[in-house]
Amino acid sequence: MAREIVLDTETTGLDPRTGHRLIEVACLELEDFIPTGRHFHRYIDPCREIDPEAQAVHGISIDFLRGKPRFEEVSDEFLEFVADAPLIAHNAGFDRNFVNHELGLASRRLLPDTQWIDTLGMAQKRFPGMYNSLDALCKRFKISLAEREKHGALIDCRLLAAVYLELSGGKERGLDLAPKVVAVAALQVAQRNSYGARPRPLAPRSTETERAAHADFIKTALKGGGLWAELGLDEA
Repeated sequence: MAREIVLDTETTGLDPRTGHRLIEVACLELEDFIPTGRHFHRYIDPCREIDPEAQAVHGISIDFLRGKPRFEEVSDEFLEFVADAPLIAHNAGFDRNFVNHELGLASRRLLPDTQWIDTLGMAQKRFPGMYNSLDALCKRFKISLAEREKHGALIDCRLLAAVYLELSGGKERGLDLAPKVVAVAALQVAQRNSYGARPRPLAPRSTETERAAHADFIKTALKGGGLWAELGLDEA
């Protein structure tokens, strides 16, 4: 199966070169475009203030982040989760710059440009000249925004996973995957219902005492068994 990672971040501002830092990073694992349920999600203490404009977007305060781990404390776990899978991000250059800036500060390996897939670029090719924010794409593809009041990295990952499926083929892609899902389900049912060859004749379940009592009943209550005896049914 093809493993990919949907990634999103929240930050203190717009540019790591001016000292801005990550405050939240989320990764959602996909296999063949379907979320597996595995994810990586951490809030991060940036050790600096958050620009009011940025806080208005994501709603995360510095008071909430105080005492959370610094990025270097979660960097190894982050890299282990990501591994070498393609990284799906909306306006990927923004997330890549912040992630690699933090990895560099933590003296960890950087994630190469070739590992990133930009869904904004995909949307611009498909819908040239249109507004292609994540919100706009969700509305265009009729993906519910009910759980999203402000930007949050993990919520945005879930939305972006649905958008990425649509940009990659949508319902047609889902039909391509359906035979695989049906085949796996059919195999599981077959394995569950397979009991092996049935022995013939079946082994008796009654005891000798029960069979003797049955025979005595046939002789006494049915006066020798009659038709039962002729058909060989006087034996239990």
